[in-house]
Amino acid sequence: MSRKVKGGLIQATLSISSEQPIEKIKQSMIDKHLSMIEDAGKKGVQILCLQELFYGPYFCAEQKTKWYSLVEKIPNGPTTKLFQEIAKKYSMVIVLPIYEEEITGIYYNTAAVIDADGKYLGKYRKHHIPHCDPGFWEKFYFKPGNLGFPVFKTAYADIGVYICYDRHFPEGARILGLNGAEIIFNPSATVAGLSEYLWELEQPAHAVANGYFVGAINRVGTEPPWNIGEFYGKSYFCTPRGKIIAQASRDKDELVVADLNLDEIQEVRNVWQFYRDRRPETYDKITSV
Repeated sequence: MSRKVKGGLIQATLSISSEQPIEKIKQSMIDKHLSMIEDAGKKGVQILCLQELFYGPYFCAEQKTKWYSLVEKIPNGPTTKLFQEIAKKYSMVIVLPIYEEEITGIYYNTAAVIDADGKYLGKYRKHHIPHCDPGFWEKFYFKPGNLGFPVFKTAYADIGVYICYDRHFPEGARILGLNGAEIIFNPSATVAGLSEYLWELEQPAHAVANGYFVGAINRVGTEPPWNIGEFYGKSYFCTPRGKIIAQASRDKDELVVADLNLDEIQEVRNVWQFYRDRRPETYDKITSV
């Protein structure tokens, strides 16, 4: 019997102005996503991923301590607990990107993973933290991840998470494959310009090099008063052959749904024996410089 999984990705515009009170923004974005998740449930989505820092704007466009108030504990914070109930309601695995507080003053860009029965499975903390002009001041907000590259055995598939800027680094993408991931989700906040032509290049390349599916998620629209550019959406799923099989538009809220045939993983790996033919004993230079 073939192993088919219905995957879903949600890309969304900021629902209200980033100059509104932070708690109001957060509640508005959660409400917006709950409505879209209801639609995903009706369409039979089994594994769903939301965009990076889903319950707020991409606040790293500026350096202001007020955004620290968006942090939550994982798994004991209110958003994780709420989405545990949502996951259970729809029998849906949810990848939930949250601004995480470990202790006061120690914060991470994190994704919690919740199984289809509502059980919290664990979390991934973004490893690679950019800090560049214009408007990607992430080192002001996040410590680099310290939990490795975990793979979560969910009810439907073994999944891994890579967050936004991580996608530019093939090393972690390979480790996720070695750790047994069948689907990698990359929740992102990336704008038009320098990175857009890479959006449909790098992640299909990871899929091919490692023989797994990738779900790439990007937010949509502009977020005044900041002027860092347009979040161009274009969220997609691609296969282990690097083929994009479902993709969103660049300019509107959208739920992307795709049927992922996990049997393709073995089919591809039987042809392209990249794991067999690796030579890790010759790669010391990667970590020695």
